[in-house]
Amino acid sequence: MMRAAALRSTALTIQGTAGFRSWDVLTEAFQQVMNSAARGQLRIETERVSLAEIEDAWERDAHARRLVVVP
Repeated sequence: MMRAAALRSTALTIQGTAGFRSWDVLTEAFQQVMNSAARGQLRIETERVSLAEIEDAWERDAHARRLVVVP
């Protein structure tokens, strides 16, 4: 596992699908993810942060939660 802070502070590009898969396999996988999302089974941990507090939130470890900036 890699900490989010390491990704934010590094010029890193991640590409690919862990190997070249056929379009049929990729399409099926995408459809499964979208179906899970539509059923409410896909969850992303988020933390709401005001714009005034974004610098502090960015610099501390957000514990794998995605920051969502709110007015």
